[in-house]
Amino acid sequence: MKTKASKTWLTMLTLTVILSLLAACSNSSNTNSGNAGTSTVTGNSESVYKEKYDPPVTISTVWGVDPALKFKNGESIENNVATKWALDKFGIDIKSLWSVTDTNGAYATKLRLSLTSGQDLPDIVVVGNDDPQLAQDLIDSGAFQDAGALFDKYANDTWKAAMELDTNVWNPYIRDGVRMGIPLLDYAYNHDYLLWIRQDWLDKLNLQAPKTLDELEAVLDAFKNNNPQGLKPDQVTPLSIGFKNSLNTWMGDPSWIFGAYGTMPEQWNLAADGTLEYGSINEAMKPGLVKLNEWYNKGYIPREAALWDENKTAEPAVAGTAGIIPGPYWMSGWPLLDTAKNVEGAVWKPYPIPTGPDGKAGRHGTHFTNGVILINNDMKHPEALFTYQNYLFDNYANPAPGSEFDLGLFKGYDYDIDENGNPVFGDDIPGGQIIAPARYFLVRDGARIPDAQMNALLALADGKEPETRLEKDVAVNYGPDTPAAAKVLLSQEDISMKNMFTGPTTPTMKMKLDYLNKLELQTFNEIIYGKKPVDAFDKFVETWKSSGGADITKEVNDWYNTVK
Repeated sequence: MKTKASKTWLTMLTLTVILSLLAACSNSSNTNSGNAGTSTVTGNSESVYKEKYDPPVTISTVWGVDPALKFKNGESIENNVATKWALDKFGIDIKSLWSVTDTNGAYATKLRLSLTSGQDLPDIVVVGNDDPQLAQDLIDSGAFQDAGALFDKYANDTWKAAMELDTNVWNPYIRDGVRMGIPLLDYAYNHDYLLWIRQDWLDKLNLQAPKTLDELEAVLDAFKNNNPQGLKPDQVTPLSIGFKNSLNTWMGDPSWIFGAYGTMPEQWNLAADGTLEYGSINEAMKPGLVKLNEWYNKGYIPREAALWDENKTAEPAVAGTAGIIPGPYWMSGWPLLDTAKNVEGAVWKPYPIPTGPDGKAGRHGTHFTNGVILINNDMKHPEALFTYQNYLFDNYANPAPGSEFDLGLFKGYDYDIDENGNPVFGDDIPGGQIIAPARYFLVRDGARIPDAQMNALLALADGKEPETRLEKDVAVNYGPDTPAAAKVLLSQEDISMKNMFTGPTTPTMKMKLDYLNKLELQTFNEIIYGKKPVDAFDKFVETWKSSGGADITKEVNDWYNTVK
């Protein structure tokens, strides 16, 4: 009996091995392509990637909550309609280790404290572009894994195609050829800018929109000294700009003035010899500083421009006392939509950036990213992040008419359905509207395809009726002149100058950059305000180079040579 049983067991074992080998052969071509769908098979075992997990898996994270973000129904960032959706849809339980209201850098401060005190770090950390050094510090901690390998294995075709629109987005997060973070994609040209000009003022003065700096100066003078609204010269802000924090920013920005002479300050630009050069030390800065000094003396720019941040520059524009403000294409909706509430008949129109004496024009360009996603080494189910994000890229980033997210994201939040079955929005939503429920997602804003919004705007600008969710969204929420502004913006696509250095902070930057930035801001402010002659620029360049700038330039170009 013992011998017979042994032979039977051996026969069964042999059959099991043969069947396993046959299964492996038949499934060898059915490997995980990274597309969301049914569970896939790799080799002779089931893939860990699933479209829904049963039992549920946990993804831990932390939150820096925008103080403007609203909730309803007693919800919070830790427990809301989006976290419930993730659990029901995917079997993914999003666990919050902590959250803070993100004012005065509170989120970055708490994350750094977690690093230095040895606290547990979450499975997923999302860091925005507002603190790029934080992302570098987290990567350098060694707590996060090769995100690029996971992306290649699990990301679906839609997400990969979106990332392919600009492969340079990976550069800040590469260490020795390893992609340590997944770039958080954003809409293209989101902070590129143009000039918003009071069209009603131009019309009353019988003036055309300026195409050159000289024509612009004539318009500024007329707005100030012959104001069609009846404002006295000292009541008018002809050109609302500010540079409290930077000469290269996103609203009320003066960097295009230097672009008219051939450089872009506070970023790394491509020089004639093919190397990267810091724009603020280019000789073309001098005529730009002279021009700003002239406009300051003539009262064309605010007396307090050195104390004005971006939001402050919007105040006279909204109040109806500013004639021109540089800013993004979407300013038609915010904040400029409110000007007409304060001044009857006020009309803003978008116009191209004017050219300088040699026909040059330049504006800072926007990278297609808004931050980075980091994945903890100890995360038990990193593939679950891709289950979540793949679905959003396929279904939410640019939904087709009639699809799941066609009307909005969550019923009862950014849209609702009335008793007749018709969609309602805004104040008609019972309990109030939530403007941005996509901020509840594990990854901020869910999923964005960089060119999707601009394509929607251009379609509307050409007269197309809004059909897709993105087209409806920009038609309803972005202001009446936003499509036209998008078209103006892209009419000067070739003048967009992106910061060419997107690598990690260099060693000398860590030691010297704060000092160099303060030196730069102080010197330029003193020249603009007439406290120092423009020749002070030459001394600044000399000091900048000798105080670490030359070493930074070498480090930047050493990095550039590895990626160009």
